[in-house]
Amino acid sequence: MECYLDNSATTKPCEAAVQAAVQAMTDVFGNPSSLHRHGFAAMQLLESARAAVAKPLSAEPGEIYFTPSGTAANNTAIFGAVRKNRRRGNKIVTTAFEHPSVEKCMERLESEGFTVVRLIPDKKGIITAEQFAEVIDEKTILVSLMAVNNEVGSVLPFTEIASVIRRKKAPALLHVDAVQGFLKLPIIPKKYDIDLLSVSAHKVHGLKGAGALYMRKGVQLPPYILGGGQENGLCSGTQAMPAIAAFAAAVKACGDVRENLETTELLNGRLREKLAGVQGITVHSPESALPYILNISLEGIPSQVSVNFLSGEGVYVSAGSACSKGHRSPVLTAMGLSAEEIDSAIRLSLSRETTENEIDSCVRALQNAAEQLRKKG
Repeated sequence: MECYLDNSATTKPCEAAVQAAVQAMTDVFGNPSSLHRHGFAAMQLLESARAAVAKPLSAEPGEIYFTPSGTAANNTAIFGAVRKNRRRGNKIVTTAFEHPSVEKCMERLESEGFTVVRLIPDKKGIITAEQFAEVIDEKTILVSLMAVNNEVGSVLPFTEIASVIRRKKAPALLHVDAVQGFLKLPIIPKKYDIDLLSVSAHKVHGLKGAGALYMRKGVQLPPYILGGGQENGLCSGTQAMPAIAAFAAAVKACGDVRENLETTELLNGRLREKLAGVQGITVHSPESALPYILNISLEGIPSQVSVNFLSGEGVYVSAGSACSKGHRSPVLTAMGLSAEEIDSAIRLSLSRETTENEIDSCVRALQNAAEQLRKKG
């Protein structure tokens, strides 16, 4: 049977999302900014979608701003926060293994004279709140970290950082990239005093082309994307209603986040247990990682060779992040893994639709890869 375990790259759109997109393209096709019947219908659909995305975050609909992607949400949050606070300091704190949509922003800000401190994870991808406390100070204007690392699944201490910022008397805004954590962990921004939080539709069985930025009520950022003033001026551009409607439908179809998490923990445990019997496999994800992601190495077999072999077996995984194609993983490099481990690493990523049969098929294919590819080597 086919086994799709590349869900951290993208998920298969669920049926509800597909139906919602078709309806938005055929029945509710107006521009939400148009002042006529079709425009009003599209605006109603837009606001209904906003409420749907807000609900699992326990946020107000007015705190949700739609963007073209998770990348656009991250860029909007980071550049907006820095512009808002630039007179209060020049220091930014982040980590050394962020997604490129955060790291590339940091590189640009460094070129503009800002000081960027990148915290280093340990060999299991763990970064602690104490590490943040050591570097956050009164000149820190932004703290940006992912909720879940996209390659190894380690959960960062995003729930603890706001209290560190207060204790250090920093003027910093707190931004959390929750693209890999949304609908996989219970994340309530208000509970943890998160100012800005980014999510993406196609990681949760929606369509590509829609993301969202949660911005806490009372926070006001200058816009990064300029134009016609859509999304209350924060992210201009005509809203991609088919993708947004599908996003809302996928969120509604998710079910209970905690129940899905418990089911995925069982699948992850099954996967780890069976992989322990395959010779020459090293697991890089910590035991505490989000169970939706498992990063492993097949000793002595290059990543792309494994990916190609597994694809031929009907098992679909990735050689690290799809956003760092062709480059040695900056995540595993930051963790201090050896070149051999990095160059043989692959990522298995589950979704709420993953089954036991898929897990078992994956393990059999990995066993075949370990045996046949090493014989050829």
